[in-house]
Amino acid sequence: MRTSPELRRKLISVAAVSAALLTAAPASVAVAQESAPRPAAVPAAQTEAAPGIQAERLIVGYKSDATEAKSNKAAAADAAAKAEKTGEEIDFQRRLGTGAALVELGDQPDRASVADVVAQYKADPQVAYVVPDRLNKPTAVTPNDTEYGKQWDLFESTAGMNVPGAWDTTTGSGVTVAVIDTGYVAHSDLAANIVGGYDFISDTAVSVDGNGRDSNPADPGDWYNDNECGQGIAASTSSWHGTHVAGTIAAATNNGKGVAGIAYGAKISPVRVLGKCGGYDSDIIDAITWASGGTVSGVPANTNVAKVINMSLGGGGACSSATQSAINGAVNRGTSVVVAAGNENQNVSNASPANCNNVIAVAATNRAGSRASYSNYGSLVDIAAPGGETRTSTANGILSTLNSGTKTPSSENYASYQGTSMATPHVAGLAALMKSANSALTPAQIESAIKANARALPGTCSGGCGAGLADAAKTVQAVKGGSSTGTTFSSTTAVAIPDNGAAIESPITVTGRSGNAPSALQVGVDITHTYRGDVVIDLVAPDGSTYRLKSAASDSADNVNTTYTVNASAEAANGTWKLRVQDTAAQDTGTLNGWKLTF
Repeated sequence: MRTSPELRRKLISVAAVSAALLTAAPASVAVAQESAPRPAAVPAAQTEAAPGIQAERLIVGYKSDATEAKSNKAAAADAAAKAEKTGEEIDFQRRLGTGAALVELGDQPDRASVADVVAQYKADPQVAYVVPDRLNKPTAVTPNDTEYGKQWDLFESTAGMNVPGAWDTTTGSGVTVAVIDTGYVAHSDLAANIVGGYDFISDTAVSVDGNGRDSNPADPGDWYNDNECGQGIAASTSSWHGTHVAGTIAAATNNGKGVAGIAYGAKISPVRVLGKCGGYDSDIIDAITWASGGTVSGVPANTNVAKVINMSLGGGGACSSATQSAINGAVNRGTSVVVAAGNENQNVSNASPANCNNVIAVAATNRAGSRASYSNYGSLVDIAAPGGETRTSTANGILSTLNSGTKTPSSENYASYQGTSMATPHVAGLAALMKSANSALTPAQIESAIKANARALPGTCSGGCGAGLADAAKTVQAVKGGSSTGTTFSSTTAVAIPDNGAAIESPITVTGRSGNAPSALQVGVDITHTYRGDVVIDLVAPDGSTYRLKSAASDSADNVNTTYTVNASAEAANGTWKLRVQDTAAQDTGTLNGWKLTF
């Protein structure tokens, strides 16, 4: 954080005040006796003050039996009396939540005058303590990573993602992010944050490592020769793509080297699905399932279950039912799935898995905040994030961890890449920060909050870039502090859901609210069902408007027990809301056990 000379002087002065408070008071200054009662919440070191203090406001704690401890009028009169004795300006401002009084001194008081005021309060037998009202500053100082200054994507005001402002609240601790990609090549700027993953590549021609699936997700390189991956496709050196993505999310930070990670307190589980020429849907589907805590035949249970999945990968065509089923399973297990929109400069509707439901699809922006020339676009894009554009300079790309080997691993290094593959880990890192700040968040709430707290693109985006440019600090601030404390209206009346029949409805009448419903209305649903893929769920507003919460899908799992987030800001809050549920296929039935609305 940069500070003006004037603010720096204030911060230095406040630091001096704090240091002075930790020194013993001189014998000439009367202090409250150690046996005197003191408010328990006040640290002992704060009950002493010394001359030479510079401060503009003081916090005065009165003993519990003092009139000034209960009466603002008495505290103001005491301030006036002490002003008369010292000849200084002293004004009672307000009562703090602890019961202490805040008093303000005159403009720019010198050290001697502050010391006189402190001495007057300390000499008063009714005063338990007097301390300066210290000026605090954000702790998110610039990381000491040597390449951090090149990471414009994290901090630049024009088109950066405002990441440092989120670090005061969280760095992602307690969250594992699965990077479903090319695996991981050893890098000292990442090693501390790597946990166990898996190699899901079953075809040895793709895996290159000489074997099929195993517990070693090491990246042996994905290079190929001319025409080896298709007629007319030119040769390529190894990309070390998964390691670059992982570094953006969780490179070690404040370690005096390299780059900083967005969620540098989080852990990365490398899950290898891409090898020579790419990777198969079947392997990716199993990787999604396993990474999110599901069971995959022949693969040991995952001991590092991810609450965020990053998939900087994709292909053409529609989202397959098989892939959609795996994504639905992950989301229902509480894992957010973040996917690259693709780099074909086309509508994302033609790019899978970005066009699947229940994913956060990410477009890429350049350093000016416009859609990068290569980035896919369209109505299915959820959010944009920095992906870089290196046509004019590599300095405009996304710098992250890499390896210098052209075929097999060599020495570790750093390099700038561009792509929606680079934009996606920015949002996956943000999701990890959010989940760390508020562990109760569901994938739907995470997606909704990222969108609701995005800022308008500083540049342009033809075709549609979702809700705008992701803003880490604003989003984390919006979700921190636990689950919602709003007002909840609920229904516990069970309603049977007929097999392949008409829709049922359950009403909740909302009263006592003012204005419209919130932009993040929480809809909690508890449904028992033997094949939830058959179930369609809608929220019906008091005016009859409907909001689709869940569509039918190829999902054979049981039950729907989750919370959806709905932007209902166009609806009046008061009135009768309904949950509409329908079973759309034969052979399975269920029960709506209850549901709730949290405003």
